[in-house]
Amino acid sequence: MKDKTIDYVLRATWQAVSRMYNEEATKYGGSMAVGFALLSIDKEDGTPSTNISSRMGMEPTSLTRTLKSMEEKGLIYRKPNPNDGRGVLIYLTEEGKQKRALSKETVLQFNETVRKNISTEKIEHFMEVADVINELIQDKNIFNQPE
Repeated sequence: MKDKTIDYVLRATWQAVSRMYNEEATKYGGSMAVGFALLSIDKEDGTPSTNISSRMGMEPTSLTRTLKSMEEKGLIYRKPNPNDGRGVLIYLTEEGKQKRALSKETVLQFNETVRKNISTEKIEHFMEVADVINELIQDKNIFNQPE
C-alpha cells in the first residue's frame, strides 16, 4: 500500500467494510443502511427523523427512502413529535428492536475482531489520524488554503 494515496485507502477500506456489512445484513433481509438507521433510533423514546440522517452521515433524501422501506418491513413506525408540530418521531417496532440488537451485535463483533488483531496503540493512532482528517475537512483547510 506504499504508493496508494490516503483517500484511496480510506475509500477502498470503507467499500470493503460496507460490502461486508451488506453481505451480513442480506442474510437477515436487511442492508447496511437499515442496520445503521436502526442503531440511530433510540429504542425507547424514538428519534426525530431529522436527527437520524445527521447521526448516519446520510443525505435526508436517501434516508427518506430507507425509512419508507423500514416502515414497509414493519421495523419502524412514525408519530407526530409533540415538541415540534412539523416534525415526526421515529420509533422501533418489536421486530425493529430485535433487528437493532442484531445490528449492534454485528458492529460489536467487527470492532472486537479488529481490536484483537491490531494493537491498542495502532488503533489510537488510526483514530487520531481520522480525527485530524475530519478537522481539516470541517475547517476547510484542504482546498481553501491561503496562497
